[in-house]
Amino acid sequence: MLQSKGIILTIIIACQLLVVLDASVMVTSIPEIGRSLHMSTVSLTWVQNSYILAFGGFLLLGARAGDLLGRRRMLGAGIGLFTLTSLLAGLAPTAEVLLVSRAFQGFAAALATPAALALLSATFTEEKERSGAIAMYSAVAGAGGGIGLLLGGFFTDFISWRVGMFINVPIGIVLMYLVWRYVTESETRTGRFDLWGALTSVVGMTGLVYGFVQAAGQGWGSAGTWIWLVVGIVSLTAFVLVEKRAVEPIVPLRLFASRQRSGAYLGRFLLVGGNFSLFFFIPQYLQNVLGFGSLEAGLAFLPFSAAQFGMMFVMQSLVRRYGNRKLLIVGLLLAVLGTLWMSRTIAAQTGYFPQMFFLMAIMGIGSGLMFQPLTALGLSNVDARDSGAASGLINVAHQSGASLGLAILVTVFNMSVHADQPSKVQFAHAVSHSLLGSAVFQASALAASLLLLMSVRTWAQKPKRLSARRR
Repeated sequence: MLQSKGIILTIIIACQLLVVLDASVMVTSIPEIGRSLHMSTVSLTWVQNSYILAFGGFLLLGARAGDLLGRRRMLGAGIGLFTLTSLLAGLAPTAEVLLVSRAFQGFAAALATPAALALLSATFTEEKERSGAIAMYSAVAGAGGGIGLLLGGFFTDFISWRVGMFINVPIGIVLMYLVWRYVTESETRTGRFDLWGALTSVVGMTGLVYGFVQAAGQGWGSAGTWIWLVVGIVSLTAFVLVEKRAVEPIVPLRLFASRQRSGAYLGRFLLVGGNFSLFFFIPQYLQNVLGFGSLEAGLAFLPFSAAQFGMMFVMQSLVRRYGNRKLLIVGLLLAVLGTLWMSRTIAAQTGYFPQMFFLMAIMGIGSGLMFQPLTALGLSNVDARDSGAASGLINVAHQSGASLGLAILVTVFNMSVHADQPSKVQFAHAVSHSLLGSAVFQASALAASLLLLMSVRTWAQKPKRLSARRR
């Protein structure tokens, strides 16, 4: 039984690592992708956003599919489709084929990820082992971005950016076998798919992101910018109305009745909106201003990734001693302070070591303190019938925050450049402004957490386990 649980946790972590890596593995490769496929700067943003939008947009439908068709089936189907589309992305002869393949990768990830997280909840039911499993899952979810930057830089410098896609193929094949061999099918339920809910949510997020991308390229005076923003807002409003009336919605609005869960979803959305942009802008600063190569830019994130991953080994004891909420607030404070300081460091155009090196480590510690509490709070006190939807919402908040945050901060970057071919000083100035925007997102996550997750008594209360021991 213990061996089976270990294998299942390996499957869950490997699946999560695959989908998280794919959101960042292209970042250090973007200049080379642009040269090889003749893509403009604006179109290159869709190498990221086509994946993230499809991932975030279809997650809720993927979670619902797991409830109705079986989570083992959806996990296997998602990994299989992800493997196939990774191969197609690596072979892509044109930009159009790459972007379509990336979108289908995102759709495949949306099928697999909710099933994996629901499998974690169903397999690890005892509090201590679940806390450990969530700690490992959260560490991978957070540190995967840095690992993706490193791998992408290595492949780009020494082989080809395409290897970042090809490497998913053998891993995916092994995972499909492990799912078939060790994962048992969950109970299925009869019901219907909320297709209108899925479509309005996807169109809504795509409209908002495309509107901000249009603003970055065409300016706020462009009619296209406002048309797409209005499409996004109207579609998301329609989504809420559809969910209120749907017999079997992909997002049961009762999930938001809990102030704690609502705070966890909103906090994650805002936090990732700021954090993901760090992985987009800082590597470009390192390459375009400091002259780093692709691999060097990836290596520069090692202090962040190592600190974040290292927190996995102490989070379980920290949660037992201090509780999720306190750790979340401390982590958010470190993230805000580190990002603000980084924005000033870049503005001053100092070298990477020692300032940026140590700031990366501080920000990594902060990030390591945040993701496990947000995951645990987002899954707390959820009815069994809503477990798929709740796990889907966690990942929707993550991916939607990444795509919308990046779109907004790319707009901030372009508004700060004031030149088609910016000098190093201008580029550093624009990155500094974008990181300041990241800090605003993180500070908003801190405010949301204080308002929705904390109470007057929280800081005075002792963790339950310690209190029980004293009695």
